[in-house]
Amino acid sequence: MKIQESQFALDGREYIELKNLMKLASLVNSGGEVKMYCQNGEISVNGEVETRRGKKLRVGNTLLFGIKQIEIIE
Repeated sequence: MKIQESQFALDGREYIELKNLMKLASLVNSGGEVKMYCQNGEISVNGEVETRRGKKLRVGNTLLFGIKQIEIIE
């Protein structure tokens, strides 16, 4: 399957936490889901598996979950 790329704008914020981005992007319904996916190694940030649902994502970071890829922009 082809990766579905999108962007998320921080709109002046310094960062967004991984769990909040995934909820805002409608990738999950709850923080509990994010925790499960993190524990299972199904989420990566900048090409590396991310196990912290509270990971702070900043401009230039890229989240990959399944076929969804989200780049953090200003």
